[in-house]
Amino acid sequence: MKRLYLSDLDGTLLDSSGRISDFTVNAINSCIKDGFHFSFATARSVYSARKIMSEVNIDSPCILMNGVSIYDLKRNIYLDNEYIPTDASAEIIRAFRENGIQCFMYKIHEGILSCYFTEITNRVMQSFAEERKNRYKKPFIQCRDLIDEADGETVYFTVLDKYEKILPIKKAVAAVSGVDFAFYEDTYTDKWYLEIFSSYASKANGVKKLRKNYGFDEIVCFGDNLNDIPMFNESDVKIAVENARPEIKKRADHITLSNDNDGVAKYLLERKR
Repeated sequence: MKRLYLSDLDGTLLDSSGRISDFTVNAINSCIKDGFHFSFATARSVYSARKIMSEVNIDSPCILMNGVSIYDLKRNIYLDNEYIPTDASAEIIRAFRENGIQCFMYKIHEGILSCYFTEITNRVMQSFAEERKNRYKKPFIQCRDLIDEADGETVYFTVLDKYEKILPIKKAVAAVSGVDFAFYEDTYTDKWYLEIFSSYASKANGVKKLRKNYGFDEIVCFGDNLNDIPMFNESDVKIAVENARPEIKKRADHITLSNDNDGVAKYLLERKR
């Protein structure tokens, strides 16, 4: 049986500081060397995910941006992307504008992911952008109006803010045809993420693509947060880390140790015995 072990990153494989421990790196590499297939599914883009996971010998494509992209880390290329319809992008931009909230918009052009914005109006979003520009070298492009840049290459919108401020946008986006979204609390702050993408993009559809295109008979997934529920629904075995939200734990077949106690790695090592 060809089995894929597929882990979420933040709050699951990564510790509370957003890093992967040496123990976990060594354990996963040992399992891969013994024939395990391992990869990850994350809301992160290629820039931060690739750097964070650089010491792990990933042998299978990964799922990025909640299922927007399937990416080959060995060859550094996108294998598959799901784009947002242009008219849907316009409706999303209007929803943000009408609620007085700024967002980031992502596009993939000739294999390069760039982030567009008009202005940054709060410290949380400023921190979000600065970390990704300085630490991960993600391209950020300031423009006059997002609507001028929203075209057939648009893949993602994201905002991080207080729950009550972005809830109206989430409700407006729910009525937009051709898109879906993830709405969940940030692992590292008390703010919430709203992430918007094509209705064909999800961690669930990412799992389906990996299963179909790479011949996996069984997929074992690990998660902690609400955006992992679609992945749980499409996986054969569901593992929650001890620090996972209750909604994840109740869907899990097994609960392993927390992310700060290398729960994913220790579960994998138990499978080696």
